[in-house]
Amino acid sequence: MHGDKDGSKVTQVYATPGRGPDQAKEVSYTDIKVIGNGSFGVVYQAKLVDSGELVAIKKVLQDKRFKNRELQIMRRLDHSNIVQLKYFFYSSGDKKDEVYLNLVLEFIPETVYRVARHYNKSKQTIPILYVKLYMYQLFRSLAYIHSLGICHRDIKPQNLLLDPETGVLKLCDFGSAKLLVKGEPNVAYICSRYYRAPELIFGATDYTCNIDIWSAGCVLAELLLGQPIFPGDSGVDQLVEIIKVFRPRTPADSIDLCSRLLQYTPKTRISPLHACAHNFFDELRQPTTVLPNHRPLPPLFNFTTEELSIQPSLNNILVPSSAREDTPPTASQTSTEKSGNNGGSSPNGAAGGAN
Repeated sequence: MHGDKDGSKVTQVYATPGRGPDQAKEVSYTDIKVIGNGSFGVVYQAKLVDSGELVAIKKVLQDKRFKNRELQIMRRLDHSNIVQLKYFFYSSGDKKDEVYLNLVLEFIPETVYRVARHYNKSKQTIPILYVKLYMYQLFRSLAYIHSLGICHRDIKPQNLLLDPETGVLKLCDFGSAKLLVKGEPNVAYICSRYYRAPELIFGATDYTCNIDIWSAGCVLAELLLGQPIFPGDSGVDQLVEIIKVFRPRTPADSIDLCSRLLQYTPKTRISPLHACAHNFFDELRQPTTVLPNHRPLPPLFNFTTEELSIQPSLNNILVPSSAREDTPPTASQTSTEKSGNNGGSSPNGAAGGAN
């Protein structure tokens, strides 16, 4: 450790990049302060000396008998709506043989939880354009991780990071995430109370990625209502009625999307990409739509070839004509155009998480 020009303490560590080869490099950071803690450990904010970039450092106790599942998953992920793992390193604890894993993540200043709470305290409802923007980006992140077989298992507003200036949303906290393997049991006691799918409440251990879809439906309903809901207390039909009463001017397409997400039978829940293609999000596909602060919308249609191959029949909706010149066609799109149809049915398993 040493001081930088303004006298603040600089910490130097050997850290491995989140992506790429396992080659540790010297990383220096400063301006360290605690910004959160919980049962998992502590989160610090720090500034990288080389770039001046702010980062969040999540410090968790490492059981040396096992590989850290969160680290393994984070190293696989590369998506504009998922918080980026920049580096990771290990540090000693106060006790003998105590080892901590430190995940160095990009820092994003806000969460959907705090933004929604701000509106509620001001007796205001969150503008519907923001609801669309946040939910759309959440579904993009879910489509991506579900296509890899990864279930987040803790979708809630606190885990949706937000840059309020740009409107960019990033899914974070993969501490409960797991690569689900068909036939292998999973613990049922995961996911926060208000966002737990019915199959989890009933103790199922053979659930699929569709538990994330239910949680996303709860988040959407909460943003529309201005308060958390607990659908375990009432049927989906009642929930829809509650939304109509509390928010009589709630757009019908938002209620329709809610009802497609909050299906008691997991297999009947809409897939994340089908959710993105829902007409609730049509406003985002209009080239004239801008943020309430008059800034342009963040990139919403920068789909990779891999993303476009999840459910190709939806691509004409997912990528509006105004954004198409930048988007690479997939092999299935090309063959579809030649045959002159819309591609027929598509495999829902990857995006819907049935695997």
